[in-house]
Amino acid sequence: MLRLALLTLIAALTIAATHDVSALIWVALLGAASLAAWAGRPPILPTLGRVAEVLLTALGASSVATEPGGAASTILPYLTIPIVVPAIEGRIKESMALVALGAVALAAAGAPDGLLSDPSYLLFCAEWLAIAGLLAGFVYAVRRLLAPEAPPAGPAPYAEATRLLTQLRTVARQLPGATLDPGSISEHLLEDVRRIAPVDRAAVLSASGGGRLVVLAQLAPDRVDWETSLDADSAIADAWAAQQAQVAARSQARTASSDTPVSTLVVPLLSGVRTIGLLTLEVDRAGAYPPAVVSAVTELASAGALRLEAALLFDDVRSIATNEERQRLAREIHDGVAQELVMVGYGIDNTLATLPEDAKESAAELRALRQEVTRVITELRLSLFELRSEVDRHGGLAAAIAEYARAVGSSAGLRVHLSLDETSARLPAATEAELLRIAQEAITNARKHANASNLWVTCEVDPPYARIEVSDDGAGMSSHRSDGRYGLAIMAERAERIRGQLEITPRASGGTSVAVVLSASPRRGSL
Repeated sequence: MLRLALLTLIAALTIAATHDVSALIWVALLGAASLAAWAGRPPILPTLGRVAEVLLTALGASSVATEPGGAASTILPYLTIPIVVPAIEGRIKESMALVALGAVALAAAGAPDGLLSDPSYLLFCAEWLAIAGLLAGFVYAVRRLLAPEAPPAGPAPYAEATRLLTQLRTVARQLPGATLDPGSISEHLLEDVRRIAPVDRAAVLSASGGGRLVVLAQLAPDRVDWETSLDADSAIADAWAAQQAQVAARSQARTASSDTPVSTLVVPLLSGVRTIGLLTLEVDRAGAYPPAVVSAVTELASAGALRLEAALLFDDVRSIATNEERQRLAREIHDGVAQELVMVGYGIDNTLATLPEDAKESAAELRALRQEVTRVITELRLSLFELRSEVDRHGGLAAAIAEYARAVGSSAGLRVHLSLDETSARLPAATEAELLRIAQEAITNARKHANASNLWVTCEVDPPYARIEVSDDGAGMSSHRSDGRYGLAIMAERAERIRGQLEITPRASGGTSVAVVLSASPRRGSL
């Protein structure tokens, strides 16, 4: 449509300038050449058509310029069409080649008639060549800016991911202690810092989302209520925002006393231009962190930041893979075994409805079978709920454990007693996930094996400290079935993974108590 409109305009301008109908032959020839430019097959035909359009425009412009009253500017605007179209399609080199071809063709066509000495001819040629070239460049730049990135083709991303994960596994096995655990690396960093700087209290903090930090490790005789909000007026928030070490004369604990002199040093842990964590040191005396100490701690933090980033990335990869596998299993169970068992139950119901009245023995057996199918379906539904349960970023660990305990208690007829004490600070996401799974396994064991009537669930979270306890008034450990031992082993492995302590003890009034305790201690490995 644009070609047709421009050809019509050129025809009108040519007639108005020359008053000679024979000059329209050039418009007709351009129209014929445009048919080739529109063609799609063979692929070379549109390119040849555009070359023909440029050459015909040059010949037509020089011919019209020699007519009485004629001017090259009546036909030259058509140059924009063949030159801009390749740029629209992403071939800017072809556009520039056509600009060069147009310049040569206009010079060659105008030379025999002496037009190269005509300033108006040269001005019109230069003007429309420049307009066409600049317009092609602008169109190409806009196209590049607005075009979405093409997704990588083929299996290359998966091959690259496999290669990187294989390398990560190899490197992880070669690291000291064969670990990429953020908590362990943070504790090693605190131990190294204590050798070069005075420390009464220290912690390594990391981002958790939602404008708050989590405590990865702590060095203190007692738990410290660190200021973990990035919106607070604190040296911690200033160090995170400015990416510079901050020295302050007040404690970074929310419940600290203002009477005791305190020196605080907060050093950001940087990876390139990103802040991945903070190293916070405090000592109960003034002026404890001169520039020399700040420089030494900053240098040590720079080396530790790389190790910590690798551990955090590895932790994220492991958490994502675990969550995806849990969701996949939940989908398969729901769409497979669970649906089939429901159909089996319906079949048993139909058979019971059609049994003759004198088949009492068969009816009793079918009813017992129906009860067993109902029990298995209930177990599967609870398993699905467990697989899909996650710690919500805003709800917290205590809310997730309470929701699961209520659901299990309601389905199993247990009276659930909850004691929840959770501060606004959060544990690392991976740690919260492991604590939730331990609590779920303990609750499941009490429901399935203890024959309990009451369930007591206690959740205390005050990072880096946490204590989750599940108690029941059932038959005790001695009567638990052997398959419950596997659950205990899983709980022990999970507790060890987050450097916690699993405690399984009998209750004085009967039953069992399972507790997992997580606490940052002054020295590594004291739990």
